[in-house]
Amino acid sequence: MMSTRSILAGLWVAAWLPLAQAQPAPAPPVRIGLILPLSGGSSDFGTSARHGAEMAVAEINAVGGFLGRPLQLVVRDDKGTPDVGRAAAVDLVAKERVDYTVGFCNTGVALAALDVFESHKHLLMVPCSTGTAVTHKTPAAQSHVFRVAPPDDMTARFLAREIVDRRKLGKVAILADRTGYGDGGVRDLGAELARRGLQPLVVLRFDLGVQSLRDELQAARAAGADVVVNYTVGPEHAVALKARAAMGWRVPYLAAWPLSFRSVLQNAGPAAIEGALMAQTIIQDNANERRASFLARYFKHSNDRPIGSLMSAAQTYDAVHLMLRALFQSKGDTSGPALKTALEDLREPYRGVVTTFDKPFTRDDHEAFSDRMIWLGEWRNGSIEYHHASDARLSSVMRRKNEP
Repeated sequence: MMSTRSILAGLWVAAWLPLAQAQPAPAPPVRIGLILPLSGGSSDFGTSARHGAEMAVAEINAVGGFLGRPLQLVVRDDKGTPDVGRAAAVDLVAKERVDYTVGFCNTGVALAALDVFESHKHLLMVPCSTGTAVTHKTPAAQSHVFRVAPPDDMTARFLAREIVDRRKLGKVAILADRTGYGDGGVRDLGAELARRGLQPLVVLRFDLGVQSLRDELQAARAAGADVVVNYTVGPEHAVALKARAAMGWRVPYLAAWPLSFRSVLQNAGPAAIEGALMAQTIIQDNANERRASFLARYFKHSNDRPIGSLMSAAQTYDAVHLMLRALFQSKGDTSGPALKTALEDLREPYRGVVTTFDKPFTRDDHEAFSDRMIWLGEWRNGSIEYHHASDARLSSVMRRKNEP
């Protein structure tokens, strides 16, 4: 015979079961693929990019996500290796079926995977990789690849203006690693020099992982170079700068954004890198409240100090927020064509960390940046400062893509 307690328990279950069954299921998350180099020689900027994405997702979820749907990162480590990066793309797009993907720091890795996204009409937002070919392999009007990073042809114009137009230097030695990134850098800077009636004095190539670049730099000096431009990533920049310091050769040393990575400082030391110059979209300073706030939150979020790559972190953070705005505009349609249409005509500006993105993309232009949004940074006393005093005075100004 059932006890009174058992009868009451049964009645309680019978009364509440229909109510429990009537509760709506939790809203499914918006699943975002994230492909970055989290190990290997490129991990300094891949890890920073991951922290930037995590910060953006946490902030968005704290205020309800996308109409009650939380954002969820599905992370893959491409190890800076093209085959691994392509396999990660296939996994996320074809197997995991994420809603869209943010990813790639290394140009060679990105190029190996682009056809996966294009063939599946899957939206890819590139926050770090700067190789010109990444957004030119397929014409923008047909492409589902967008970028929130300055392409190398844009950076080459910026560097050529500094070297030739401003400094009046014409004996340019180009160093470049044997990767897709190095190939593109040689091609883009060579084209900019040709527009000025010049050609590189010497082009010297090397493999990633090289332990010394003294022979290459000695060859450049023997040829009479008055400036060195190097296209490579952080560890190899450190190798070059240590060799340059040991030689006592103080010609200007310029590069694109990888020269700003923490690994350059850690592997070469402040003395060897002092005065080296690089193109930047963002420089750490306290004059801009949005950037200062981002950095404070970044260091609270992570132990990445000093930061591996501020550009990687900030551009990835902004990329996630731009994708949220596209998602609202597409009314939750995460198909590649719907997100592509939204991004190509974003109706509201986004006041980001790097800049204010106002109509960053069009049907024929999937680059979020313009030439005027790049600064010249300089290593000074172990930190990156504005090289030009005029830029420092304008550091609080958010430069927009389409402003004159």
